Amino acid sequence: MEKSNYFVHESAYIDEPVDIGEGTKIWHFSHILPNTKIGKNCIIGQNCMIGPDVKIGDGCKIQNNVSIYKGVELEDYVFCGPSCVFTNVLTPRAFIERKHEFKKIIVKTGATIGANATVVCGNTIGRYAMVGAGAVVVCDVEDYALYTGVPAKRVGWVCKCGVVLVHKDRIKGDVVKKDGKIEIICKSCKSRYLLEGNKFYPLEEKV
Repeated sequence: MEKSNYFVHESAYIDEPVDIGEGTKIWHFSHILPNTKIGKNCIIGQNCMIGPDVKIGDGCKIQNNVSIYKGVELEDYVFCGPSCVFTNVLTPRAFIERKHEFKKIIVKTGATIGANATVVCGNTIGRYAMVGAGAVVVCDVEDYALYTGVPAKRVGWVCKCGVVLVHKDRIKGDVVKKDGKIEIICKSCKSRYLLEGNKFYPLEEKV
């Protein structure tokens, strides 16, 4: 079913009011709750629930079986793998109302959340970071960082294009050493990064 300039499958439910951007596609059995804003050219897979009061940026891909509750914000070009989980209360009880205790999760531009990963509320996922499948995130994730495990810990750094450049102190890109600093060049897209101790910075990005 075409609605304005976006597509909604006939089995999906859209509760008004919502703001859905041009080119976005919402697939089977998904439910968009009121006061939700979804940007342009997003893909919402099967059996997703989004809202209420959720903001999703442009170009996001939300795979099947993902629920994005109030308190979660996705910036542009975020990838949410199948069945990944976002929480919004730290200590829930079925018999105690805790809506006033919702804590935010912000997933910044270009970040990836792997399949079946869980992001515990109150944390931020940095720009172009990558959270591995099945990880449980209980802390902030730095820009470009690779986090895996339970609880998730930083095990490396990734390029903007998604290629792993450092994994468990092993450098996988081309290396140039200058003045005690390490410049890493992605073999895939040729973007350049600086590794300095526990810090990782973009120098020149080609994507």
